[in-house]
Amino acid sequence: MALSGRAGPPSPRLTRRFLFIFTLSLSGTYLCYSLLRGAGGALPGPERRCLPARSAGAKKLLQKSRSCGREPGQPAWGGPRGAGQEAPLAGNGSGPGPAKLGSRRLPQALIVGVKKGGTRAVLEFIRVHPEVRAVGTEPHFFDRHYERGLAWYRSLMPRTLSSQITMEKTPSYFVTKEAPRRIFNMSRDTKLIVVVRNPVTRAISDYTQTLSKKPDIPTFEGLSFQNRSLGLVDTSWNAIRIGMYVVHLQSWLQYFPLSQIHFVSGEKLITDPAGEMGKVQDFLGIKRVITDKHFYFNKTKGFPCLKKTESSTFPRCLGKSKGRTHVQIDPEVIEQLRDFYRPYNIKFYETVGQDFRWE
Repeated sequence: MALSGRAGPPSPRLTRRFLFIFTLSLSGTYLCYSLLRGAGGALPGPERRCLPARSAGAKKLLQKSRSCGREPGQPAWGGPRGAGQEAPLAGNGSGPGPAKLGSRRLPQALIVGVKKGGTRAVLEFIRVHPEVRAVGTEPHFFDRHYERGLAWYRSLMPRTLSSQITMEKTPSYFVTKEAPRRIFNMSRDTKLIVVVRNPVTRAISDYTQTLSKKPDIPTFEGLSFQNRSLGLVDTSWNAIRIGMYVVHLQSWLQYFPLSQIHFVSGEKLITDPAGEMGKVQDFLGIKRVITDKHFYFNKTKGFPCLKKTESSTFPRCLGKSKGRTHVQIDPEVIEQLRDFYRPYNIKFYETVGQDFRWE
């Protein structure tokens, strides 16, 4: 009888053994996978690599790569922003809800000066207007932090709607030689506000502030003159030099027309705050919302304060550092300084087309 060349069917016993081993192996694999996932482990495999997030103090954009886990301080929404990219709008921080409105924009208007002229008052008054949003602190971008770049500067700005104006104030810009060019390079359409005050009174106020911090400084008279008997004023002293307004103004006029610069009278800001702020609102191209009803005169401080509004429980007055009693200065010293400033003041009046009556 010839043998057949075809193999017979596997025995039932062998088939059952194969299925048992296969099922046991599959169950073991699934169990190991579940244990690894539950313990927070990771399955073996090639490690994912990425570039580190940039920080404010980083000097190198490319460093040794590390795993793509989120860096400390890195926002949960993803990696670092590029130079011209804005962060996604965040919620209000209380769970699911509407995103914050608006975006951070570079300022369209700046209060650029002058120190001890009344810049803080103008900033606080204009912030009452619903169409204005402003930075509370002084960024000092165009004089101290310019190397940080416009992206950093914009990150300091409040969120605004397209219908609102973004503002900031840093009084030292007015006497910083590079500031006009730098602001022009940001935007040639920037509107500039300069709060000016009688330069003699301004210098005394400046000295009073410095004296409160450094009680051992020389006398006002000693700092003001190189030789008082000869009437030689020391223009290298910053408190004196700031008040030479027309000298500093020349740098600004190289980049901006007078139509883009508005001068606020520091004296009228005290006696008629609504009138001065009305002119500021006109200059910014916004409706006159801030009026007499927003102010009351604080006799203790000697200047106007904001009345309480619907959004505030108490009236708003400038801080303790404002309204200090000035140190007593020899009247003859004051008269000599008036004589010194007179030609600068007259030239300033002629240049801006406005008589501030400091004479």
